Amino acid sequence: MADALSTLLKTRDWLMADGATGTNLFNMGLSSGDAPELWNADEPEKIKALYSGAVNAGSDIFLTNSFGGNASRLKLHQAESRVRELNRLAAALGRDVADASGRTVVVAGSVGPTGDIMAPMGSLTHELAVEMFHEQAEGLKEGGADVLWLETISAPEEYKAAAEAFALANMPWCGTMSFDTAGRTMMGVTSEAMVSMVEKLPNPPLAYGANCGVGASDLLRTVLGFAAQGVERPIIAKGNAGIPKYEDGHIHYDGTPDLMGEYAVMARDCGATIIGGCCGTMPEHLEKMHEALANRPRGERPTLEKIAEVLGGFSSASDGTGEDGGPKRSRGGRRRRD
Repeated sequence: MADALSTLLKTRDWLMADGATGTNLFNMGLSSGDAPELWNADEPEKIKALYSGAVNAGSDIFLTNSFGGNASRLKLHQAESRVRELNRLAAALGRDVADASGRTVVVAGSVGPTGDIMAPMGSLTHELAVEMFHEQAEGLKEGGADVLWLETISAPEEYKAAAEAFALANMPWCGTMSFDTAGRTMMGVTSEAMVSMVEKLPNPPLAYGANCGVGASDLLRTVLGFAAQGVERPIIAKGNAGIPKYEDGHIHYDGTPDLMGEYAVMARDCGATIIGGCCGTMPEHLEKMHEALANRPRGERPTLEKIAEVLGGFSSASDGTGEDGGPKRSRGGRRRRD
């Protein structure tokens, strides 16, 4: 039976995903250091409001509030025994919102990294990673998620473990990595290497790509790296709303809604099919992104110079795959879906 995302991909040449989770929840009162996943049980109406904000802005796909919903991360909050429950609730709340929307909206079960380092560099074995991802996947499946959505991954070993776990759960999936260290993931993966890895998986994702990282410019350079490999699998672009700045005790992202509208159409022109935002991306950003995608015609593939001109310079001279010599601007970022 065809899943909802595959059906949409067959009928549309672009789909819009959602924006930030953490930024929106902090604005609703979540305290720094608290586990957002606990709100699936304690503040369900606020989680529904989070999902509805994306749907009302035009998103075709939204991610569930389950990014840190694995046993390793929940153990930090003495909630490792609640993995299945909290993930089921995350997806069930999303199912309610999607089913009430009056159109096809995909509930994507968010699965973030375990937070542990994979062996041999760290203590997390492949078998344990598969077990943790599988437990989370089964909870999201029980709650009614249409697809599983692996995101913000740095290590190829963790990506592969999740793919194996999702096969055990018999669920379709998508998977993104975060390229935030001179065009590479924290563990050194380039866009080219990711494509090679994805295409060799026994259980490949429906779509793959990049999320978070440094800023929109860097993310689009990575998307161009994916597209250059010539793979027909749909590409995902979920960039941050600008660059984080610390102001008055809070992290603020400087990307305006209009800038994110420019980012969205450039992401499409770079070769992305599924386009959304990550840290700092609010409903007002999504509205401008949807408006731009719906009303502006597809253009030529932008050059690095054009991306830098419109969205700002790159954080490094190279994307890690060759001598591209793109414009440079020094800046920093985080990998969490804030």
